[in-house]
Amino acid sequence: MVFITLPKIYVPRRLNVAIMLFVGCFVGYVMRTNLSINIIAMVENTNPNITIPSPDYGPRYNWTQNDQALLLGAYFYGYMLTSIPGGILAENFGGTRVLGYSFLLTGVLTALTPAAAALNKWAVFALRFSQGFLQGVLYPCCHNLISKWAPPDEKGKFVASLMGGTFGTVITWPVSGLIIQALGWHWAFYVAAIVILCGMILWFIFVADNPAKHKTISAEEKQYIEKSLGADVSNKNRIPPYWSIMKSTPFWGLILLHYGSMWGLFFLLTATPKFLSEVLGFNLSSAGFIASLPHLVRMLGAFAFGSLADWIRRRDWLTVTAMRKIFCIPSHILPGVFLIILAYFGKDPYVSVALMTISLGFNGAASVTNLQNSQDLAPNYAGTLYGIINFLGTTSGFFSPMLVAAFTEENNAIEQWHWVFIIGGLIYIIPALIFWLIGSGSVQEWNELEGKEGEKTTVDKI
Repeated sequence: MVFITLPKIYVPRRLNVAIMLFVGCFVGYVMRTNLSINIIAMVENTNPNITIPSPDYGPRYNWTQNDQALLLGAYFYGYMLTSIPGGILAENFGGTRVLGYSFLLTGVLTALTPAAAALNKWAVFALRFSQGFLQGVLYPCCHNLISKWAPPDEKGKFVASLMGGTFGTVITWPVSGLIIQALGWHWAFYVAAIVILCGMILWFIFVADNPAKHKTISAEEKQYIEKSLGADVSNKNRIPPYWSIMKSTPFWGLILLHYGSMWGLFFLLTATPKFLSEVLGFNLSSAGFIASLPHLVRMLGAFAFGSLADWIRRRDWLTVTAMRKIFCIPSHILPGVFLIILAYFGKDPYVSVALMTISLGFNGAASVTNLQNSQDLAPNYAGTLYGIINFLGTTSGFFSPMLVAAFTEENNAIEQWHWVFIIGGLIYIIPALIFWLIGSGSVQEWNELEGKEGEKTTVDKI
């Protein structure tokens, strides 16, 4: 008998890390977004235009529009508090453990949500605040890992892997709608908790803080990554130069650009299911599927724009600064334009869905602009920079539900949403115009570390 020995296929460990970044963001958004659709089944109907009895998916609570805005925003109150410390923790203790342990706890809290709702709205507020507090480390940890694992000409695809969060929205809303209709809204939280815990088991198996700490990486791949990153990235623990960071004009351009993108994203995350269900009249499962469509297109757009940017960078057709500014057109200008169009032509349900899908789909180009610019300015402090911009950008997560509540408290109809979409469009466009004036894609001098060793070297790709 002849035995044939199959050759071993080596899977690049940085590919595993990129996939797990996708998974980490996916489970993070499963937890983050489930309340946006679950709350529709948890509250009593307040739309006077809908007179049919509400389906029995479990107990319903008499939470006003302002109460609901408070609960949807509670996550973001906690989230913003740990965005800045999250970057520092990742840079000093490693993104793998900081993210992993935080998410294990959020999974447990997700399972406790039905019990909190049975107590009162303040128990739900405290729980959602705690979930946000624990999950604020997500993107600072991811950007820290990208700065250690991603060669420069692969960075667009690595950053695009953070769109796992968008895929989490795509899956969570329709699946939650189906679970609610089949089993009740309690189980929508229990299933989400199971998914989060399973995702974190895989996280600890496949992710390491940097190539040097990975147990199964080949010597060739480790050398390729480290040499391609050169001397701009160090594994030393350092205290970020906060004064220099806050004096940096390009960094302020990034702050504004990121805020505009986050406003559009968080607005659609928190408000779309409510708009589709309560204003346009879609049933719960249909609202979940349709509301997820713009986020699916955004994820696909992120990989397409990220791959295009990497291709351009390999050919040196544009400077990094020029590329960041040019890609602001699809990432910010066009999404804003389509939201403004939606304000005037959104009465038809399917036109509304199409315009929201096109708007958020173009915003996938944020993987080339605001989501990647912190890696340009200071690779050594990418986690800290992203923590700061995310801290400020997260305020849109509770300001946008407040804005919606302010316009819809008396009457939740399409006419009340007109100015909501106008404001959202302007918040997309204005930061992009400012970034064109003051933004940069160059490494800033305050990234440089004392006593750095070695020079950037051209190496064969592994």
